[in-house]
Amino acid sequence: MPSADLFDVSPDASVPEALVARLRAAGCVFAEDEAALLVGASIDPAVVEELVARRVAGEPLEALLGWAEFAGLRLEVEPGAFVPRHRTEALAAEAARRARLASEGHGRPAVVVDLCCGVGAIGAVVAESASPVVLLAADLDPAAVRAARRNLEPRGGRVFEGDLYDALPQEYAGRVDVLAVNAPYVPSGEIAFMPPEARDHEARIALDGGADGLDVHRRVAASAVRWLAPGGSLVIETSERQAETAAALLHDGGLDAVVVQGDDVTLVVGSRPSA
Repeated sequence: MPSADLFDVSPDASVPEALVARLRAAGCVFAEDEAALLVGASIDPAVVEELVARRVAGEPLEALLGWAEFAGLRLEVEPGAFVPRHRTEALAAEAARRARLASEGHGRPAVVVDLCCGVGAIGAVVAESASPVVLLAADLDPAAVRAARRNLEPRGGRVFEGDLYDALPQEYAGRVDVLAVNAPYVPSGEIAFMPPEARDHEARIALDGGADGLDVHRRVAASAVRWLAPGGSLVIETSERQAETAAALLHDGGLDAVVVQGDDVTLVVGSRPSA
């Protein structure tokens, strides 16, 4: 279900009530707002009808519109790509904060990596609020990479397609000041209980974290110390129930780890010792 923050238009009297009723019957909580957005997406009634029919069938609103709102930014998305969640704004804000501190401490732009970047939401926030930075991003999903390039390259970022660290230029090993990671952490057995917008329309690799949800976290943690600069930090999103295990994974990987609990999100922060 899209967040209310997506909507930056007001319902218009020109939006047919029958269209609103169709969306409401399909389970769209913000039916009036969604209707206004879909009507505003095209001047062609046939196109609007197609979009409405696809939304009623369960496709994510953001994919139909071609954009998602995240931390006040309008970011391009593609069908099949992971749609950034608003809870991840906390991760993006923390990554940007740490990037600013690193830049101030070094007297040079911080090196920031948005790993498992999806459409590049975290990297876009960092670029907007902590610039100048050296921004790299990587994802395994081709649709996400295409969107991330459109979102990040105009902001000075570089986006790579590949599996975790394998996608990154080796010249940055040991030089990363902030490693921001929104890896999948839903246990495989719980995918079936996710909202259909995600379960049926987003890439499985962006959702499925393996038996306990932490398969990708293990791989991230195992190699992070090789990529982080001394004093650099890894910020990763997880769930409250998984947080202590995730922190132990970072500790086993050579990082000092702490759990940071927010209102709607749990982050684990691992820091590479300075010496």
